Amino acid sequence: MGAQVLAIEAEALGALRQRVAGPMAGAFAAAVALMLACRGRVVVMGMGKSGHVGRKIAATLASTGTPAMFVHPAEASHGDLGMVTPGDVVLAISNSGEVDELTVIMPAIRRLGVSLLAMTGRHQSTLARHADVVLDNSVAQEACPLNLAPTASTTAQLALGDALAVALLDARGFKEADFARSHPGGSLGRKLLTHVRDVMRSGEAIPRVALDTVFTELMREMSAKGLGATAVVDLRGKVRGIFTDGDLRRLVEKGRDLRALVAADVMQAAPHTVRDDALAVDAADLMEKRRITSVLVVDATGVLVGALNTNDLLRAKVI
Repeated sequence: MGAQVLAIEAEALGALRQRVAGPMAGAFAAAVALMLACRGRVVVMGMGKSGHVGRKIAATLASTGTPAMFVHPAEASHGDLGMVTPGDVVLAISNSGEVDELTVIMPAIRRLGVSLLAMTGRHQSTLARHADVVLDNSVAQEACPLNLAPTASTTAQLALGDALAVALLDARGFKEADFARSHPGGSLGRKLLTHVRDVMRSGEAIPRVALDTVFTELMREMSAKGLGATAVVDLRGKVRGIFTDGDLRRLVEKGRDLRALVAADVMQAAPHTVRDDALAVDAADLMEKRRITSVLVVDATGVLVGALNTNDLLRAKVI
């Protein structure tokens, strides 16, 4: 039975694809054009299972660059129709096109002067007759063995809603950064909206020493700041080098007399740095490629303004 249900729904989607690519191509393009030109919001309406699908379509539109909201048709006739304003586009969803809660408010919607899109399985229905554009989401049969429960028809509605949203996304030139702005709590949002300055250590938390700092003071600075490294800066605060725990181990292995050394003697000159206005994910990529666990942060003039390590990025959930 499970395989049969999937086969019926797949067949419904195949037929819908053929209509969108063929006889319904003009209506689909007209629907996209109306929604693209919408100065307000796309107001999605639907009852029952069509209403549940409508909520998802509204959410998908809103998250992909098309301002949208869902209004329950039954509530619309009791005051919520005031949410629909001139400049909006109404997308009404009903497989039969005859659901009372929708048809009763169609005249009122038309008087508002908004464009009306109908997603329905019946071209001659009351809903279709009121609409500016009709999108045919009819199915040959429901997957329900009684041919009653909305199954294949709601799958077709959902897929057609996705097709509209993605077509609009493409027409708007919607990019990853735009998607991230509407999903700041998601992993993509964190990656594309979090900058180095948002997660770096700054102020007194930055380990730094001067070029002539004696080795014992350099080690005290490293130990106090707990980064496993310290920046070496000149009198203008510009980064001249870095000294890390790994450098210390290599010096000990060579048997150097550490007491006689200053920071300029032991530092790695011209270390890798990252700008404070760079994306944190770019800093993570740099650290991974160079196989380093920390990086110094500079401003546009090369002055040290922060420090960052992998633990900072993990806490910010960038990596």
